[in-house]
Amino acid sequence: MGLGGAFTIAWRAIIGTPLRSVLTALGVIIGVAAVVALTAIGQGSTAGVTKNLESLGTNLLTVQSARGGGGGSLVRAGPRQTITVADAEALTTAFPDRVAGVAPSVNSNLQAKVGTNNAQVSVVGTWPAYETVRNIPVETGAYFTDADVSGRKRVAVIGHQTLLDLFGDGTEGSAQPDQALGQKVRLGSVTFTVSGVLPDKGNSGFGNANSQVLIPLSTYLQRFSRTNSAGGQPTVSTVYLQATDAKDLTGLQTDVTDLLMTRHDLSDPDSLDFQVQNQADSLASLNSITNTLTLFVGAIAGISLLVGGIGIMNIMLVSVTERTREIGVRKALGARPRDILTQFLVEASLLSIGGGVIGMLLGVALAFGGKALNITPVFSLPPMLIAFAFSALVGVFFGYYPAARAARLDPVDSLRYE
Repeated sequence: MGLGGAFTIAWRAIIGTPLRSVLTALGVIIGVAAVVALTAIGQGSTAGVTKNLESLGTNLLTVQSARGGGGGSLVRAGPRQTITVADAEALTTAFPDRVAGVAPSVNSNLQAKVGTNNAQVSVVGTWPAYETVRNIPVETGAYFTDADVSGRKRVAVIGHQTLLDLFGDGTEGSAQPDQALGQKVRLGSVTFTVSGVLPDKGNSGFGNANSQVLIPLSTYLQRFSRTNSAGGQPTVSTVYLQATDAKDLTGLQTDVTDLLMTRHDLSDPDSLDFQVQNQADSLASLNSITNTLTLFVGAIAGISLLVGGIGIMNIMLVSVTERTREIGVRKALGARPRDILTQFLVEASLLSIGGGVIGMLLGVALAFGGKALNITPVFSLPPMLIAFAFSALVGVFFGYYPAARAARLDPVDSLRYE
């Protein structure tokens, strides 16, 4: 009997008991589906995190007050800003060839109002370089200028959702950007003129630009600043620096730290009142975490494949017992042990390969369910092929023992079996 004949007999045995065949392959189906779905969702999550970080600006360094009173790792009892506007100005002039832009920022939540419409917005005081440093160009109109900052002008750039809330009914398409240009918006008790409207940036999860209102930093410090100060100087919550060259991020981070240590009269690197974060390091850390979690969950799913293989072996042993007389008849008619071995090995392989195919399709379907969590799955061929190949090998490995046992049956004893 050739391989084609073994395939035909194995296929008839499988479709002859469809429910048992599906249950036999269920472990493999679940294992492959889990590997495909979880790796796709994990890679999609990693891609989403990468996109969100890059949407905040490229080649980015972030300077903030330290989260601890004497170091960057302890939780402070209350907020105390230590980064000043003068620090931002010093960073602008200290590295002219290495820094493409500097944008200090400070923000607070305020009530915005236009006519009878109102919305809770995040008011951000910053410099014009915020547009390029944070990768948020206007869709319509223009950013405020350096002259606006010097003159403490009351001009504002509003986010997409702020436009909809204040000039429409809050829903998409209810207001157009041109409607807002030149209009008055009241922030708290102060009136501003809209000079520009930002595009829809979506919900990045790292501070939604759609609900922001950007105004000149000098105007913010004059109109909305609280008592935060460092030595009597006005402070900001964050300073964003855009490096000219991405390869210089680590070196620039070191030099920025040294400069601020000198300006803040600090000598102990472990007791800084500020912290400088590297975008590349943050991205690498987040990707490392998500990749580790994906591999961990994928390994657990791989265990399911092994359990599925054991299930195939158990059912195949039962099948050999049930079909003992059939095996005896075939051997009496001239079937050799290798023919019996091939027949049952092909049957086990078909069960595992079929389970792998069904598992891949189910895994793809489950991965698209990740969109309910705002995660777009990213499918990679190597993990899918590895899961499928592993499922096929599981069938061969765990199916060999039942097949070998069937091949060793004595034809006379088999014919007597009831």
